[in-house]
Amino acid sequence: MVHIHRQTKSATVNPLKSSQPLGAALAFLGVDGAIPLFHGSQGCTSFALVLCVRHFKETIPLQTTAMDELATVLGGAAHLEEAILNLKKRANPRLIGICTTALVETRSEDFARQIANIKMTRAEELAGTEIVLANTPDFDGALEEGWARAVAAMLQRITLPGQQAPSSKKATLIERITEPSEQRRKRKKVAILPGWHLTVADIEQLREMVESFGLTPVIVPDVSGSLDGTVPDRWMPTTYGGTSIEDIQELGTAVQCIAIGEHMRRPAELLQTLTGVPYVLVQSLTGLKNVDRFVSLLSEISGVPAPAKIHRCRSQLQDALLDGHFHFAGKKIAIASEPDQLYQFATFFTGLGAEIISAVTTTGASEILEKVPAESIQIGDLGDFEDLAGGADLLVTHSHGRQAAERLGIPLLRVGFPVFDRLGSQHKLTVLYRGTRDLIFEAANIIQANQPAPSPERIDAMRKRRNAG
Repeated sequence: MVHIHRQTKSATVNPLKSSQPLGAALAFLGVDGAIPLFHGSQGCTSFALVLCVRHFKETIPLQTTAMDELATVLGGAAHLEEAILNLKKRANPRLIGICTTALVETRSEDFARQIANIKMTRAEELAGTEIVLANTPDFDGALEEGWARAVAAMLQRITLPGQQAPSSKKATLIERITEPSEQRRKRKKVAILPGWHLTVADIEQLREMVESFGLTPVIVPDVSGSLDGTVPDRWMPTTYGGTSIEDIQELGTAVQCIAIGEHMRRPAELLQTLTGVPYVLVQSLTGLKNVDRFVSLLSEISGVPAPAKIHRCRSQLQDALLDGHFHFAGKKIAIASEPDQLYQFATFFTGLGAEIISAVTTTGASEILEKVPAESIQIGDLGDFEDLAGGADLLVTHSHGRQAAERLGIPLLRVGFPVFDRLGSQHKLTVLYRGTRDLIFEAANIIQANQPAPSPERIDAMRKRRNAG
């Protein structure tokens, strides 16, 4: 059984985690015509904006209520209303996703009531724009929890309970929400709730695989349509591409929901409660066994066998496993990431014969940590990671781990968010057969490139030993 060690330090050294509001903003960025709005100071938003711009190398439409000292003391309802009205007037977004920060959360304001009052008194001015609130204080949780809370908030606010038919004329509102009609299900429609750790390339590959079974995927949120590096023909004040509001509204017509990552369990459960759509939780899409299970699931939903191109991709992965396992057997790996991504890469490397000697994560709230194939997990920062990673053959974390890699003299495989010192991080494939194949090649090449070259002294010593024998 894995032992989870809680953080005991009073200060963070070289932070590992990103905050909940940033995770929520990333989720809102996966919706077409959206603008995430940080309810807090300008500094909170600026820091998150810099990380997003450096990671994606794109223009990010992230806005702020710009709370000042007076509003912080007396309350920020006026700032929130002004920001919403300004965004509506200047950008006319389809969605404004409000991410609360620690600054306003510590006052224990009733944000839901404030937003309800704004929407009621400004109904005509805000027509055509959805306003979604995600409570995401910085002092609690981490990136993946903020992402999950934003997705759950979108489903709660936008998904139409009116798609369900009541069981009788006397049915209550609760019954109308929780007792859907099966007649309106679309047999080939599948709702997919991806975790934050799936890249643009991952989601594109996921869509292609689902469509190869004759199914129609609706992915919420879909960053592959909004953060894929395309250049619009004009300046856009909102996201362009991603999941449409109409698609979210009609999620109740899906025949099945597939959630990817343990942190997406709550949004999937909420969708089931609201619409009756059953869900399946897939904990990882990396590794031969995990992908085989996913392919079997798609075959079961669609009623058709896996296409020939899927079999070919699987065969390529099998060959990559044969080619690459020599480079991983007995190797020592150190990983620092959010819980679901920690599980994804820990199972990937142990499946190749490597050993996880150091595992550091951001929060202890996720149940997936109990399944991570490591003796112990430290809830901490990259300072803890550096202390525990000595003797490793490979470090696996985001770009903030590069200083630890330099000091330890250990190569670094960059994964997760943010990756700002390499180009194309959003187009890196890490899931399904092709993604697992590419990961094997990338990690093996890094290990090979950093193996010490044999010196003349070592060669002479080995020759003398053979001659003596």
